[in-house]
Amino acid sequence: MKAAAWDRFVKARESFRSEIERMQGSLPELRATVQKLVGERSPSYPVETPVVYNGALDDVSRESDIRLILVGDNPGRREQAAENRRYLVGPSGKIAEKFFRDNPALGIDFRKNVIILNKTPVHTPRTVELRKLCKLGGSSLEKAVAESQRLMARLLAEFQRAFAGGGGSALPVWITGYSEMGKGGVFDAYTNELKSMRGLAVGPAKDGAIFADTVFLYRHFSMNQFTIDLKRQTQAGESLSQALRRIGAAYRQRFLF
Repeated sequence: MKAAAWDRFVKARESFRSEIERMQGSLPELRATVQKLVGERSPSYPVETPVVYNGALDDVSRESDIRLILVGDNPGRREQAAENRRYLVGPSGKIAEKFFRDNPALGIDFRKNVIILNKTPVHTPRTVELRKLCKLGGSSLEKAVAESQRLMARLLAEFQRAFAGGGGSALPVWITGYSEMGKGGVFDAYTNELKSMRGLAVGPAKDGAIFADTVFLYRHFSMNQFTIDLKRQTQAGESLSQALRRIGAAYRQRFLF
C-alpha cells in the first residue's frame, strides 16, 4: 500500500478506536442494560464488551494484501468476549471462513485478505434485539445506536477509499444481511448514511463518497443462508464470480441504490 493510502487507513482506524472509547465512556449504563437483555436468555453469559472495536484491524499492516471488505450486523456473544473482541469469530464467521476455503478460485483467505466491519459495534445476543435494547435504554441509547451506524457507514467509505490506491480500482464490499436495512429496520440509519455517500464506481470521488457500483448485498452467512441462496440463484453456465456479482448487484439495487 502506498504511503498516502496507508496513512489514510491508519487515521480512519484510530478515529474508529477513539469513537469506540468515547461511546463506552458516554454510556456508562450500557453494560448493565445489555446484561439485562442477556439475562432473559438461557443460558446467560457475562457481558464483557458492550461496544466492540474489531481487534483484527490492528493486524493489518502496510504489506497486507486486502482484497475485500465484508460487513456483518453487530457483535454477538463470542465477538464481545474479552478473549476475542473481533468481528465474525462465532458460528457465522466459521461458515464464512469455510465458504472462502471451499472456493479457492475467489483467491481470498478470509482471515488474511478481508477487512471485517459491522453495521454497528453495539453488542446484543441477536441482531433483532437491538430494537429491544433501545427500548430498555431510552432515547439517549437509541440515538447513540443510530449514530454508531452512521459512524460505521462512514468508516466503510474511508477504508474503501484508502484501499482504492488513490483513485484506481476500489475494493469490493460485501454487505451481508439486508433484511433489517429497509425503512424502519434496525439498520435504517446505516442504510440512509450509505445512500447519502453514493459516489462513482471508479476514479476520483469526493471525500466520504463510497464507490457504489462495487457494493454488493447478500444473505447472512448464519445458518448457511448465504450459500443456500447463492446455490439457488446461480444460473447455468455462470462462474462463481459471475453469480456473486449478479446476485449481489440485484440485492443492492433493491435495498440500497
